[in-house]
Amino acid sequence: MYEIKPYPEFSWSLSRHKTLMECPRKYAYEYYISHNGWLRDSNILARDAYRFKKMTNLEILFGSAVHDLILSVIGNYINTGFIPGEAELNQRLRSTLNSAFKDSKVRADLWRERPNHFQMLHEIYYNGELPQDKVDEIQKRLNVSMGNFLTSKTFTDVKEKKEMQFVEAERFRFMFIDGVKIFIVMDFLYRDMEAGKWIIVDWKTGKESFEDRHQLALYALYLKRVLKVTSIEEIVIRNEYLLTGTHKTYQLTETDLEKVHELFGMSVLQMQRYLEDISANQPLNFNTFPKTNTITKCDRCNYKELCEMY
Repeated sequence: MYEIKPYPEFSWSLSRHKTLMECPRKYAYEYYISHNGWLRDSNILARDAYRFKKMTNLEILFGSAVHDLILSVIGNYINTGFIPGEAELNQRLRSTLNSAFKDSKVRADLWRERPNHFQMLHEIYYNGELPQDKVDEIQKRLNVSMGNFLTSKTFTDVKEKKEMQFVEAERFRFMFIDGVKIFIVMDFLYRDMEAGKWIIVDWKTGKESFEDRHQLALYALYLKRVLKVTSIEEIVIRNEYLLTGTHKTYQLTETDLEKVHELFGMSVLQMQRYLEDISANQPLNFNTFPKTNTITKCDRCNYKELCEMY
């Protein structure tokens, strides 16, 4: 039976760390204030924070839609050998985007009542319309992403390599370090039996980022600790950039794993500074979480309306 607790379980993820670094007040809304906000008898602030937590934006929506579609295509190919055409895949992406647009424009009241069942785009909620430059950028990505996926290094491996072991993709995985649960979401993981390698794949729908390698190092740490992969030499990490149709493959070192472990340790200490009771994960008073000094970040934040009210 599900137990309603006054405070959420403490856990760590790279996205949680990024949120705290971006804005402690946003971090409070995302991981504490919104807790239990789905309950009908929760307070107004918790319900509002939960609703805004469920808000998305055009770039995130597109990336999520692409990841879900790739997962579906690979899974279906493994089971049936069938590969949809690029035009069909593009149409399925458009359908997902159009559905979110309609929710945002004509079903806003339903989203307010059931934010977990309807979608709201940040751009429409705060500005009423989608900015044309964003629409043009997403259209550019849509025109090339699925075609580049179909010819990607990873999907070519899926089709051509015979000795392969597939691991469940795009699901929450976790491990414990120093008693802290760490959540990890891998896009795709498979083992090339012939080469004796584990390949961790991350699909990117935007431009290259300095942080891309960091994220995959965390995944490699998961393989060593949970799947008991003995040698770092057995692990290959790969970013597939769907916007350009290119990929980058890395062979990590133990130093890379040590750095991500060090980042985790420092991040947990920073998070714990905002706790009244560490064992219960009880946060300090809401007002002790400062707002960011970088005001430009506020325009992109889901919780902008709440910050103007409280």
